[in-house]
Amino acid sequence: MNFVRLGNGANGWERISTMKVTIERATLLKSLSHVQSVVERRNTIPILSNVLIEASDTGSLKLTATDLDLQIVDTVSAKVETAGSITVSAHTLFEIARKLPDGSEVQLNVEDGRMAVNAGRARFSLATLPRDDFPIIAAGELPTSFELPASSLIQIIDKTKFAISTEETRYYLNGIFLHVTDEDTPVLKAAATDGHRLARVTLPQPEGANGMPDIIIPRKCVAEIRKLLDENGDNPVQIDLSASKIRFTMESAILTSKLIDGTFPDYNRVIPTGNDKLLKIDPKAFSQGVDRVATIATERTRAVKMALGEDKITLSVTSPENGTAQEEVIAAYKDDTFEIGFNARYLMEILAEIESDEVELHLADTSAPTLIREDSKSTALYVLMPMRV
Repeated sequence: MNFVRLGNGANGWERISTMKVTIERATLLKSLSHVQSVVERRNTIPILSNVLIEASDTGSLKLTATDLDLQIVDTVSAKVETAGSITVSAHTLFEIARKLPDGSEVQLNVEDGRMAVNAGRARFSLATLPRDDFPIIAAGELPTSFELPASSLIQIIDKTKFAISTEETRYYLNGIFLHVTDEDTPVLKAAATDGHRLARVTLPQPEGANGMPDIIIPRKCVAEIRKLLDENGDNPVQIDLSASKIRFTMESAILTSKLIDGTFPDYNRVIPTGNDKLLKIDPKAFSQGVDRVATIATERTRAVKMALGEDKITLSVTSPENGTAQEEVIAAYKDDTFEIGFNARYLMEILAEIESDEVELHLADTSAPTLIREDSKSTALYVLMPMRV
């Protein structure tokens, strides 16, 4: 970092950044792919469109991006000739790195308020903004601290995220609710609902999570964490949190997010306990049958009717615009015959998360919520509200 004399500033001096770094194109692209998706495409604050790049004498390059609610820091190895820091358009640098030839070495050279990006015969000169203008989310005290295996965090996200509400007016449903509770043994529970369906996962309580506050992890944070987990391998994830913020620390990336400031509803009230009709069915055959008959459904007629008979179900859709469709699927069912309707997409999204060869549907009547799970020992359960058909 150099200091040069500039006219009549506050003290006549202003910091001008210099930096010189060489990095493999694949390494730079991977790191930029992590951080650029946090950056919003449209920003009224120009600096929020940028990624903060900090080169250290120790041979590391740290990239930081934020939208003021979510911050990601990704650290990679690089050949650093001149240490320094600067901010540059995240999406522009990502697109440049994406289009450079495989195997190329990329030089990042900052001088006179511009960043030169050179690789082979390609030359780019990008506008920059000062590092000092870049906002950093201060995590503050994060008193609850525990580790989760990457596989457990993937399970929590994959089996609940589809049920997260996108309705902004019910902002407290726009994330995954995470809380601890004592049952037969202490457990960690994750739940998501949009009012039409509910997904819940129950896992053993990790050491250090006892007494943690109830929190709601925002939808965008959930999506970013899931992308990073694909590259984290089997390494455990360190989770530190307070009532207002959460930080996930992985192998090379640290993601810090504000939490949703709201109260998640008591979802236990909608989990049925007395549904006395039991249907057992192959989830794959069930989902494929629903998908086929739903082909003729329109947005207005997206309900699939399910007629339950002895050891079979009959799926049907009637669309005034397109016609009718019907298919029988073999199932284990011995109770009274009756008909019930479900949203086809909601039902298929739940069935996609069933990993066994059989799924249980616990039903009561045409208007009561239906409980769906693999079996009584399953870590995940789902509740689906019926539709009028």
